[in-house]
Amino acid sequence: MKLVARLLSLAALSALPFMAGAQTKWDLPSAYPASNFHTENLTQFAADVNKATAGKLVITVHNNASLFKAPEIKRAVQSGQAQAGEILMANFQNEWQVWGLDGVPFLADSYDEAAKLWRVQKPAIEKKLGEQGMMLLYSIPWPPQGIYSKKPLNSAADLKGIKWRAYSPATARIAELVGAQPVTVQAAELSQAMATGVVESYMSSGATGYDTKTFEHLKFWYDTQAWLPKNAVIMNKKAFDALDKPTQAALLKAAADAETRGWALSRQKNGEYLDLLRKAGMTIAPPSAALKTDMKKVGDTMLKEWIEKAGPEGKALVDAFNK
Repeated sequence: MKLVARLLSLAALSALPFMAGAQTKWDLPSAYPASNFHTENLTQFAADVNKATAGKLVITVHNNASLFKAPEIKRAVQSGQAQAGEILMANFQNEWQVWGLDGVPFLADSYDEAAKLWRVQKPAIEKKLGEQGMMLLYSIPWPPQGIYSKKPLNSAADLKGIKWRAYSPATARIAELVGAQPVTVQAAELSQAMATGVVESYMSSGATGYDTKTFEHLKFWYDTQAWLPKNAVIMNKKAFDALDKPTQAALLKAAADAETRGWALSRQKNGEYLDLLRKAGMTIAPPSAALKTDMKKVGDTMLKEWIEKAGPEGKALVDAFNK
């Protein structure tokens, strides 16, 4: 018996180096192509984690909705089908209104205002994720949103009846308020939707316009700077808890670096994307006074509706932002 015990002990000791170097693999689905700045930042984040942990934690980024479609990613992370994932927070407004706070038009219409709004919104987001068995890694804004159109727009009346891409509750509501025809199309299907005439107009940043080659189908973009929606990179709490303390620390450090880098990248890329769209033949213009006034009315209506749905929690966040 002593010999058996000794052999088992030796076997356990010989396995220690292997166990110490054991590798953990995470899947991180995203809805955007490899060339998108969010995906580039995600890829750098994954590389930083790999380097900082000496390969103990390897994160594979699955871009362009190749693993899960955009609306499925949050549930996949919550259920543990994926250990982490990137979501557009405004997509989940119907689940909880605060997810869509940064999608309320003209509430926060610059990077500085978006950063101020995020400081207000972040604690509530972290609390909600915690209740759902998840954690926040970092969040990055898209560049300011403008209106793509197949025809010139002088006022909101020119949008009446147009086939309008709706990818979130907020963008669907804008369509209703201006009399456009909302069509639900996610980013991965947008190019085909425009090519087949399913979509004739939509609101998004220069990033999406360039990624999807919108310039091949729509010729006008109006720089309304309506809002700066944010992507959040989230993770499963159990998956995080299963990591050792040094790996957890390295992961959170890489996430903080990714957030700082991503905000700067978003600012930088905004101008670059608009220049690329111009070179591709698109007309990039500020909105007319009438269009700006019309869209501001839409924003005022939607903020009022949002506060009514969000209740005291939402009103407190908006009041804190407006201080």
